[in-house]
Amino acid sequence: MQRAHGGYRPPPRRQPLEVYRRRRLTVVTALMVILGLILYATSGGASSSHKKASPPPTTAAPPPPPAHLEVGLAPWRLPSPLSHTVALAVNGDIDIFGGLTGTGQTTSAAIIQIDPSTGQAQNLANLPVAVHDAAGAAVGSKYYVFGGGAATPSAAAQSLNTQVTQGAPVSALAGQLPNPRADMGAATGPSGTAYLAGGYDGSQLTASVLATSDGSTFSSIGQLTVPVRYPAVAAVGSQLLVVGGDPATGPATDDIQAVDLKTGQSGVVGHLPVTLSHAAAATLDGSVYIFGGRSAGNVVDTVYKLVASSSGVSATAAGALPVPASDMAVAVLGQTAYLVGGEGQLAQPAASVVVARLTTGAGPAPAFDGKLLIADRANNRLLLVNADKRVLWSSPSLSLPGDAFFVKHGTEIIVTQGARQTVEAIAYPSGRLAGVYGHPNVPGSSPGYLDQPDDAYMLNDGEVTVADGKNCRILFLNPTLSYESAIGHAGRCQHDVPNSFANPNGDTPLADGNFLVSESVGSYVDEVTKSGRVVWSLKLPVAYPSDPQQIGPDLYLITDYSTPGQVLEFTREGQIT
Repeated sequence: MQRAHGGYRPPPRRQPLEVYRRRRLTVVTALMVILGLILYATSGGASSSHKKASPPPTTAAPPPPPAHLEVGLAPWRLPSPLSHTVALAVNGDIDIFGGLTGTGQTTSAAIIQIDPSTGQAQNLANLPVAVHDAAGAAVGSKYYVFGGGAATPSAAAQSLNTQVTQGAPVSALAGQLPNPRADMGAATGPSGTAYLAGGYDGSQLTASVLATSDGSTFSSIGQLTVPVRYPAVAAVGSQLLVVGGDPATGPATDDIQAVDLKTGQSGVVGHLPVTLSHAAAATLDGSVYIFGGRSAGNVVDTVYKLVASSSGVSATAAGALPVPASDMAVAVLGQTAYLVGGEGQLAQPAASVVVARLTTGAGPAPAFDGKLLIADRANNRLLLVNADKRVLWSSPSLSLPGDAFFVKHGTEIIVTQGARQTVEAIAYPSGRLAGVYGHPNVPGSSPGYLDQPDDAYMLNDGEVTVADGKNCRILFLNPTLSYESAIGHAGRCQHDVPNSFANPNGDTPLADGNFLVSESVGSYVDEVTKSGRVVWSLKLPVAYPSDPQQIGPDLYLITDYSTPGQVLEFTREGQIT
């Protein structure tokens, strides 16, 4: 197996002699032209030496490249997982108000301040009323949290005053909404007025759009054409955009609604490409972006930019989140939006923070622009997809394929079928079976048999290594997929390397010719030579280590294949980095 390593640069390729001759001729010609111009200028030109030279023609500066959105994970995380919270930009920091925390979905009252440059966090104060699914906005020098849920929807308008002469910022009850309300969105308009739209009062959806210029008194400026909860809300120009959301009946909507902040008139002005709710919205450089959310029961990673035209408002793809997420809070600092916390497909709060930044530099390199081979285990197939998620090829029917890799310069695929007790070579693209080791559906330990194989790799010399899990050994097969040798002995399943392994499930080849073995029982990771000599061995604080990979001189990546699971980076000394 070949691996790419940084640091090597190929020597410069020699240019053909004809190229050098052409370049030399070009240089000589240019020097002659320059010399002629100098002589022409010093001799006074064609007629008069007193004639002023014309200034060189001016050319317009090239227009700056259009701004584009760069999206990635922040290098820091929240102090604890959080979703359905409120995030506001406060004096260059990010203040987070309430939300749901932990697997118990507990409603928080905490107000947490985070320095976005370092991720350093501190507790500022507590909300008088603990809420989640509230809306937040800045009004004047204060910051407000409106409504929200707990046991029942709340009507509280809560404030945080950062303009205090001594001590910590002060939170207080500032007023009451006309009715209890949760699951809504808020945005601050150009005049400094905060607007609230969407939501639920505990029994029905709320259509009224509220405005407040002091954070404590509210007036209705209009009604949504389609009442929704969990919309994405943003203000741009004199309009409030209410995007998607869950209506009273049926699935999420794809409506883009606009409310005229001067007249209160509202209507549906466009549609998203898909139905969407629980998404987040941010206004960057006058454009509205919609991040993530839930669509047709799935959490999505989409990022849309809303584009206005004479025919209405449309949504165009503007990137993707690092991972699918819904129910994130947004704080905007300059041209950067910080998407805080949120939930994935399992509806558990997350501690990650996504940074979406407008930039006019060179466009970001795509995260992936090649072809990806996927072992689609429960669908009993292999898939080859491109960066646009389009299926380029699929295999004939398999039996719960666990791992698959291209080999022999892309002409074959080696696939492990643990439940079928085989390692198979499949010709690409025909899908024809090119070789097999193991007896289908018959576990065993004699030569030619396997028992729960995992991670078959083909080495540079054509040999194949595979973790023979329940036989507690690492097997080496000849290029013809016949038995060659083994580290460990079948039936002796305990951590006693090199005599035996405790249910190995990973056998990654390393650049130095050694192998990185993970033992699922006992949680050990070992580097061993092909002869079985132990280079190092480490017990990790994980439940089910799987698929270790070396990513640095003393840095490794491993999956804890348990529930809820985790991915770790660690060193040989046992430090979790």
